[in-house]
Formats: sequence, C-alpha cells, structure tokens
Amino acid sequence: MRIRFFSAQKYDRQFFDAANQHFGFTLDYLESPLNAQTARLAEGADAVCAFVNDTLDAECLQALKQQGIQFIALRCAGFNQVDLGEARRLALPVVRVPAYSPEAVAEHTLALMLTLNRHTHRAFNRVRESNFQLNGLLGFNLHGRSVGLIGTGQIGLATARILKGFGCRLLAHDPYENPAFTALGGIYVPLEKLYAESDVISLHCPLTPENHHLINGYAISRMKRGVMLVNTSRGGLVDTAAAIAALKSGQMGYLALDVYEQEGDVFFRDLSDEILPDDQLSRLMTFPNVLITGHQGFFTAEALAQIAEVTLGNLQQLQQGLVCEQELTCKL
Repeated sequence: MRIRFFSAQKYDRQFFDAANQHFGFTLDYLESPLNAQTARLAEGADAVCAFVNDTLDAECLQALKQQGIQFIALRCAGFNQVDLGEARRLALPVVRVPAYSPEAVAEHTLALMLTLNRHTHRAFNRVRESNFQLNGLLGFNLHGRSVGLIGTGQIGLATARILKGFGCRLLAHDPYENPAFTALGGIYVPLEKLYAESDVISLHCPLTPENHHLINGYAISRMKRGVMLVNTSRGGLVDTAAAIAALKSGQMGYLALDVYEQEGDVFFRDLSDEILPDDQLSRLMTFPNVLITGHQGFFTAEALAQIAEVTLGNLQQLQQGLVCEQELTCKL
C-alpha cells in the first residue's frame, strides 16, 4: 500500500517511518494541507493520511475518489473536518486514532492551568531582564478549588486524576457518565450548575454541530466572575468574540487555549516573519491573562509513537478486509 501524508511535519516522518518498519508500506510525505485544491496530489496513492486541520469536505472526497484513493486515515482523534456522509456515499472508509496517550493532553492541560495561574511565563521573561519584582504575578491555590470538566472520556478522566491529586473538587458534565470519574469522588452536574460553581472550567469533548460555540456569551455570563477557562479540545467549542468581550469586562479572568477555532490558517506554521492576518487571535495575544499554545497537547514521544502505530494498523486492517473498530463511516 502506498500512503500519501498531507500536512506532514518532520516529526511525522520520524515516528511513522519507525512504526512502518514492521508494516512495510510505502510512505510519501507532503507538507501541503489536504483540501479540494490539493487532492490531486494524492494521485498514485492507495490511501491518504490527514491531520486535524485538513479539510475533507464533499468536494475533496470526490476528488480523492477520482484519484483512486481507497482509504482515508486520520492521524488524530477529531473528525469534524470530514464529511462522513459523503465518505459513506463514496464508499471511502475513514479511520482515526480515538485515544492516544490521554495523559499527554491531560498533562498539557495542567501545564496551561499552572502557568497561567502562577504567571511562570511572565516571571521567566522578567528574570531574564533582571527584574525580580513579584507585582502582577499573584496566583491562587488550586487546592480546594472547584474544577468543572466538560467531557469525561479518556482525556477528561486523565485530567480529573491529576486534579484529584491537587485536592480539587471535581465537577463534570457529559451525556455519558463515566463510573471511573465518580469513583474519584467526582460529581456529574447540569451545565448551569457547573458554570455557576466552577473556579476553573476545562473542555475535553469532541466538536459536533450541536456543541459548536458551546462556550458563548450566555454560557460565560452564567460562570463565576473571574473564571479560568482552558480549552485543549477543539477550537470551535469556544466563541472567540464572546471570550474577548468577557476578558475585557473581567467576567473571564483567565483563558488558556491550545486550540483555536480559526487555527487552520495559522497553527503548525512559522509566521514569525509575517503580519498575523487573524485579528481575533492578534487581540487575544494582547491580554496578559491569556495563554496560547499551538495545538501541542498531543506532542509527546509516547503519543506520537502510538498515533503512528494505530494509524498504520488501521490501514492494514482495511487492506486485509478486516473489521476496523476505528472506522467512522461504519458507525453512522
């Protein structure tokens, strides 16, 4: 099988080449994102491997089918970028990596919380300039605080375990309650109660049409004044304009983002020599109480190794005509 990778980075080559030693596929790597305009670059391949910010809409999928593509592999958990209905109509199986080292994202979530709370990023820059004053660096104890988790799948649960160690009160909202969360002492509550009682709110759910802009102006207005919001899940869960307004008013006290709703044109690229075209992202970066990372929550050696292994394993199962548990189209 020849697999063509889109949006490929140096680390993709490193980990997929290592995993491929016992699969024996032919791997081609392209830096170009996958969309309707670039789908022609898949010519000659049997499968394509796409990432979180590629756009596999109906037009792209049709073009891939015309190029003779048989399988689509996502090397990520999210699949909101894929028109699954069109994929099914075209008989194009789509597989993903639903769980890869959930501790990687959970630990990054806590890193964002702690950095933003204790201002270690600002302190680092101050000390490098021989400024050892503490003014403006005041934080709060996480111990005893209420943390609301929206989503208690594997990543949400891994985050809850860490927070339990910090001595936090754990609240959660999820349509599918996880017994492992309640075993930690966590309590499931309606969203309104979670908003009203949480000092910190962390998002750990997939993006669907139903929860797009789940965190909007109304939701923020129901939260505690000065709340900390952390999103390491999907950018479209947060209405950026509403978040900016809440930061300006002080209703939102802290915002940490590893994902952003318009990240496709920005993240995973070096724009240091260019003028940032996104006005909302530029505005967010002017706030001292906002911390943004470029979708790196998954970026550990353990997670990348697992992503490569599962992705190639998924494609091997499809090639052999076996039932693949990670196939999305069969679950519609």
